[in-house]
Amino acid sequence: MATTAHFGPGLFEFLAELKENNDRAWFEANKRRYAEAVQEPMLRFIGDLGGALERIAPEFVANPRRVGGSMFRIHRDTRFSKDKSPYKTAAAAHFRHSAAPKGVSAPGFYLHLEPGSCFGGGGIYHPDPGSLRRVRDRIAAEPEEWREVRRMKLPIQGEALKRAPAGYDPAHPFIEDLKLKDLYAMASFTEREVCAPDFLERYAAVCATTAPLLRFVSRALELPW
Repeated sequence: MATTAHFGPGLFEFLAELKENNDRAWFEANKRRYAEAVQEPMLRFIGDLGGALERIAPEFVANPRRVGGSMFRIHRDTRFSKDKSPYKTAAAAHFRHSAAPKGVSAPGFYLHLEPGSCFGGGGIYHPDPGSLRRVRDRIAAEPEEWREVRRMKLPIQGEALKRAPAGYDPAHPFIEDLKLKDLYAMASFTEREVCAPDFLERYAAVCATTAPLLRFVSRALELPW
């Protein structure tokens, strides 16, 4: 168990102030605070989580220094958004399946830290149509395998169609799951929990609980597990 916390109140203080001062001049003046309170703690957390992920799902171990790969960049892509705020007001990390080709939807674990909204878990989010069909096909063709995932009582969620997707039996026992356009399960954390010395173990436990869903999705996409 960790003896010191990875994250501190400074992370949430910085992000809250950034939300109120979301402009380049303020960020440049506080860039060192960002590095010390947000970036370096998150990179250290990602690196230290590697051992736990090796035991839970080794195909998802990330490179801790790849900012923009494992840790999401703080800069927003504003090209197609009416909101031109230059910075994100949350810190986040994604542990994507290492064997998935670039540019293709892949299962992964996710961590989101934001004042008043901290959560983490795993699954597949906004998959491309081909990947989504492969996941649906496996649910439809292997209902017993999917039933084993459902027996874990995971809070699987995502956007959903109102009607059965084309080509699938509306009477299928898992038709509600076949309607899903995302499949992920998340757990919430308090800021106090995030700042506690045992948060890495707490988050790793969530990853372990979510692993059956990622295993199913990985197999559906013919990715190693």
